[in-house]
Amino acid sequence: MIKITLELLKNCANNLMFDMKEEEYETLDKEFDTLIKQMSLMDDIEGINDVEPMTFPFDCSTYYLREDVEGEMLDSKEVLRNAKEVTANQIKLPKVVK
Repeated sequence: MIKITLELLKNCANNLMFDMKEEEYETLDKEFDTLIKQMSLMDDIEGINDVEPMTFPFDCSTYYLREDVEGEMLDSKEVLRNAKEVTANQIKLPKVVK
């Protein structure tokens, strides 16, 4: 398992454009250590490796997709008129990740 370090937390926060104080990094580091210790207790459960992983906590009896229903389309001018910022007939969004 990867070791969570202060440098890793700072790098992740920087990539996600979070502003955090030094004491918040230390608190987060301690919380990750606690979480990793708690999760490592699962390794001690007998037969845990024999259980098939689940992607959802309940059995689902419906494994089909709904039908696509065509709806009313908006005019591109109407859509662009409601946008905060438009560049070259496209809606411009702020950059949120690197």
